[in-house]
Order: sequence, then structure tokens, then C-alpha cells
Amino acid sequence: MTTQTATFWDKQAKGYAAKPVKDVQSYEEMLAAVSKYLSPEDKVLEIGCGTGSTAVRMAKHVANWTASDISPEMIGIAKSKQAPDSAKFLVANADTAFEDAPFDVVTAFHILHLVPEPNKTIKSLFKQLRPGGLFLSKTVCPGEMGIMPRLIIPVMNLFGVAPPTLHFLTTNELESMVIEAGFEILEQKFFGKAKASPYIVARRPE
Repeated sequence: MTTQTATFWDKQAKGYAAKPVKDVQSYEEMLAAVSKYLSPEDKVLEIGCGTGSTAVRMAKHVANWTASDISPEMIGIAKSKQAPDSAKFLVANADTAFEDAPFDVVTAFHILHLVPEPNKTIKSLFKQLRPGGLFLSKTVCPGEMGIMPRLIIPVMNLFGVAPPTLHFLTTNELESMVIEAGFEILEQKFFGKAKASPYIVARRPE
């Protein structure tokens, strides 16, 4: 991701941290679903962790949860939170080759539509996993939301209130990228009212 992207999210960090979760039902259902795939000995990577809310909640289930984000301000807020000892926060690009790889589980929540090249990022995450490791993602697919986002987002970009990069992914396009990267899709579902945000569980073959 670019410096422009990091700067954008740095500016959003405090407001982002102060906002309540929009769809609490969807978020809680996702956390419950994710926890079913975690084991106490797991080493987990999360990209696009934002201010670390998910890591703080989920790190207690695993041996190590590495939560990363491109925004130093986001990571600064995450580090200020009371988190389990198993949680580690660091500033890193989504496509970074992490030193702790290979991981047992890699997660990407609400981030793949915001990276410069989603297909490249998914392939990078495939390489971060051990054989048999799991990829857990929940992705906003603006391509499923009709014409309005395509009309509104460019205007928001002019005023600097929309992310510099945003892909109008569809669910089918996202699935194809996951499969093309080499994953086997084990599960796909939607939580709460978020019918344009598929949750996907995929595995790197043994």
C-alpha cells in the first residue's frame, strides 16, 4: 500500500476508534465463527487490524496473534489497549513477508477491497500459511451494492473522505481470487444484515 493510503488511515484513526460497531450482531457472529477454527497452540496473522479490537478479543484463544496494519496511528491506538500477552501489534503492509511465517491461520477482515491488488494480496497470504493452514476472511463487496457506491465514492475521493483505493468486488470475483491463489474453500456464509460481506473459510492444501 502507498504512503497516501497510510496517511489517509492515520487521519481516520481517532474517529475510527471512537465509532461503535455498526452491525453488532454481524460482528459477534463472525467472532464466534472464527473462534471455532482456532486452537490454543495456533500462531495467527491478521492483516488490516485497524485499532486492534478483533485482536484484543481473539488473542486469548491462541498462542500468538500478530495483528498488522499500514497505519502507525491505528497501531498506536491498538497498543494502548489492554490486550492478552499473546497479542502483538506491528505496522506492516498487507503483502509483507512476515518473519513469524508460516502461520497456522491468516485472517483478513474488511480489508481485501481496500488493498491495491486483492488477488496479489490473497496469493501473498497463501504463502504465509503452513500447508493445511486456514485463511479466514470477511470482505465488503461493494460490487454487490448496486450503482450508488460507484457514483458516490468518486465524489467522496475528491473531498478526501473515502479510501484512496477501493475495489468494487463482487462475491463471485472474490471467490475466484481465493481459488486462483490455490486455496480450497471450506465454508462461505453471511452474518447479520451484511449480505454484501461474505465470510469465507479456506484452506491451503497439505
